[in-house]
Amino acid sequence: MSAKIQDSLKHVVALAKRRGFIYGGSDLYGGFANTYSFGPYGAELKKNVKDLWWKTFVQERRDMVGLDGPILLHPKAWKASGHLDGFNDALIDCKACKGRFRCDHLIEEALEQSAEGLTVEQMTELVQSRKIKCPKCGAQDFTAARNFNLMFHTHMSKTGADGDVAYLRPETAQAIFLDFKNIVDTMRVRIPFGVAQIGKAFRNEITPGNFIFRVIEFEQMEIEYFIRESAWEKTFEEWLKAMHHWCQMIGLKSARIHEKEHPKEQLSHYSKRTVDLVYDFPFGTSELYGLAYRTDFDLKRHAEFSGQTLDYTDPETREKFVPHVIEPTFGVERTLLALLCDAYDEEQLENGEMRTVLHFHPRIAPVKVAVFPLMKKEPLAEKAMHVFKMLQTHWLCEYDESGAIGKRYRRQDELGTPYCITIDFDTLENDTVTLRDRDSMKQERVAISHLVQTLAPKLA
Repeated sequence: MSAKIQDSLKHVVALAKRRGFIYGGSDLYGGFANTYSFGPYGAELKKNVKDLWWKTFVQERRDMVGLDGPILLHPKAWKASGHLDGFNDALIDCKACKGRFRCDHLIEEALEQSAEGLTVEQMTELVQSRKIKCPKCGAQDFTAARNFNLMFHTHMSKTGADGDVAYLRPETAQAIFLDFKNIVDTMRVRIPFGVAQIGKAFRNEITPGNFIFRVIEFEQMEIEYFIRESAWEKTFEEWLKAMHHWCQMIGLKSARIHEKEHPKEQLSHYSKRTVDLVYDFPFGTSELYGLAYRTDFDLKRHAEFSGQTLDYTDPETREKFVPHVIEPTFGVERTLLALLCDAYDEEQLENGEMRTVLHFHPRIAPVKVAVFPLMKKEPLAEKAMHVFKMLQTHWLCEYDESGAIGKRYRRQDELGTPYCITIDFDTLENDTVTLRDRDSMKQERVAISHLVQTLAPKLA
């Protein structure tokens, strides 16, 4: 990885902390690995992304409903889904420094070849025969690779007996499958239809340290779209197109987004086809979103393990069948990281000054409008507060009267605020304000009475 690429992510990480987007988890106690807090602006950015996703994929579609399922599911659900037996990473330890690594990542980084599909025995042999060095201490003395289940587990009672073990969900999908029958019985849905959910998931895995790209606690925006088997190829392409459109909606540059088809030998046990939308992050091109054809695997497995019938009955023909599933999955944290990387820019102005700016699309920008009085004195401040309160009923706005006007612009540029409004002495004369565009930095005079109708299409 080049120094330029590393520095690029460092700048984003530094800005994220400095401006209240993302803090390291448990910083007060020296940090807690691979956990993060989303600060005031990060929380707003996150909420804007989730709200727009829900509006786009649930509220504006007649074939979609929503669900908010539990984090803790019946332990048998994870046996049925295959997570208890097959949801593993291959781990390997350095005997010299006690460092622990994902064996596939160790091989891929050292040998620049894929380790997908290799057994733990094959990985161990490869590490030993190619004399791979420990990334931490340089030793060539590793343990054998072994599988490690990625699910966090907890106990449902004080006894801690094995029969009381429960698991934090590693994905949101299974809650949807468990409530499939309830939704069919109560919502009058007809195939094809989808169920969407936004929620937390947890994976006890070793992460590579690329900021919030891979964390142990994360949010998924996930859809299970139920179809007839004969429609899967057409539906798959429709959802792939919808996912590309979503990327455009939130302002990601299309040139940085690519499709990656999973080879058949590398597909998950439930998948017949998987395509990832990958993004050119500063640390390399990696998965952003995933689209999988899960066939009828999940519903059939849960029917088998629960003893319940999970057929769908066509209301017109009375035909009974188990639906197949197309699954679009969107990671919230990866979305935010892509947005930060995509929007981050350092620009040299005509006067030689440098400015740091986040070019967020107005739809997802944490703050939409900032309002400044030119000077912290009356009657400018009173007029500015009047404008602020008027706009605050429509959008999240900030009021700032501290420091030189140029510094206030720079603060909002770093937050990605699309528009700034300045109340000056001309405002007192003719009730117009200066409206400044973040990207072009051009300014125009707008009547206060026309501000809402002027800003509304710009912020849509």
